[in-house]
Amino acid sequence: MMGDLNAIVIAMRKLSATAALVVFVASSIALRAQQADTVALRDIDAKAAHFADVAHQIWGFAEVGYQERKSSALLQSELEAAGFDVKAGVADIPTAFVATFGSGKPVIAIVGEFDALPGLSQEAFVPSRKPIVADAPGHGCGHNLLGTGALAAAVAVKDWLVASGHTGTLRYYGTPAEEGGSGKVYMVRAGLFKDVDTVVTWHPGDRNDASPSSSLANINAKFRFHGIASHAAAAPEKGRSALDAVEAMDYMVNMMREHVPQETRIHYIITRGGAAPNIVPDFAEAYYYARQPDMRILDGIWDRIVDAAKGAALGTGTTMDFEVVGAVYNVLPNVYLSGLMHKNLERVGGLTYTPEEQAFAEQVRKTLAEDPSAPLGSQEQVQPARLGAVGSASTDLADVSWNVPTVSMTAATFVPGVPAHSWQATACAGSAIGAKGMIVAAKSMALTTIDLFTDPSHIQKARAEFEQQRGPNFVYKTRLADRKPALDYRK
Repeated sequence: MMGDLNAIVIAMRKLSATAALVVFVASSIALRAQQADTVALRDIDAKAAHFADVAHQIWGFAEVGYQERKSSALLQSELEAAGFDVKAGVADIPTAFVATFGSGKPVIAIVGEFDALPGLSQEAFVPSRKPIVADAPGHGCGHNLLGTGALAAAVAVKDWLVASGHTGTLRYYGTPAEEGGSGKVYMVRAGLFKDVDTVVTWHPGDRNDASPSSSLANINAKFRFHGIASHAAAAPEKGRSALDAVEAMDYMVNMMREHVPQETRIHYIITRGGAAPNIVPDFAEAYYYARQPDMRILDGIWDRIVDAAKGAALGTGTTMDFEVVGAVYNVLPNVYLSGLMHKNLERVGGLTYTPEEQAFAEQVRKTLAEDPSAPLGSQEQVQPARLGAVGSASTDLADVSWNVPTVSMTAATFVPGVPAHSWQATACAGSAIGAKGMIVAAKSMALTTIDLFTDPSHIQKARAEFEQQRGPNFVYKTRLADRKPALDYRK
């Protein structure tokens, strides 16, 4: 009996020692993980000036959708220098690329953009309208920061993978023509995201926010009318005006606004209206955008817009064809991933202005059409997480989000209150204010990506929510169908 008791005591001591060892090892791993996180943040800080320079170079290139040759090449060279394997020209798009480091599961993607907007050229850090080149493009949505901030996060995570010995695949997706060109949709269609477990990204904005928000689905197209030219005074009866057809279409669509859900947005420009008033125009073109929070509703609205174009052609004796340039879903938010990113954004925190930046911000806010709702100082804070928010913009990231669990955040790269797609945003995106916000985003993305590599349960929980939100019968399809990328849509 005494021998049995001794054996039990010895066994319990061994068990206690083993348990203590397990606790010690687990604590050591947790401590090393935390230390690795800290090292990743320090790595980004150490290279912040370099990444600010990369962002400013892309800001200076200011290349519009599908024309971003210099911007894409610069990001590719940075990733190659950091040890990534880069495959360029993917999805039949010369400026699209995928950079890969590592192998095996999980596969985590960080997404970057780099296209500019037409007509938003502006001097950096100048609080009044001052184009560098009149009517030239500018980074009024801050994509120079977006692509570079994603680069900074990817490089930091790659260095962490090497130092920690963790296995898995890290990818950087260089995605062109977000502004209306739907570059990511073609990349999804080409199967480039099919093996990805989660996607991490961000977007410039006027505040720090990681709420799980959605967006507006968007279909856009160029409607082209063909008529018969004639002398507008000597022989008008022989002409058939393509411009009349455009105006008839515009009139019908404008009447339609009363009979669509109030969340719908329809906007257009006349890109071609004729050569001279005394010539009946034989060609005219209108460029239309339609947006709605639900792609299923937007599909029906878009069919009515196309019918209006057909009716305009019939009524004016012209012919019509149209080219769908872009089509994107509404974002499918992932609440679980957003919570993970929000935690990391809170850890990183916001940013503070220098006295010079504060003075610039105050002057910029005086140029806004309306008093901004966001107070100065909000760039220092992280906004509380909100559920159910729907933004008024559209993005091709949405199509990614319906195929892969995706998380995104905004960082305060613009002066609080400054809207995107404005000269004020361009002035901020080329300044130290923009670079500071970019680093906030890079750190938050890096921490989130490291979390995904270290704890498989994050991916499992995100995937479970993703499958539930999509529903069992969801089948992804796009209005772009089998169309080739509209590489010249900005020309």
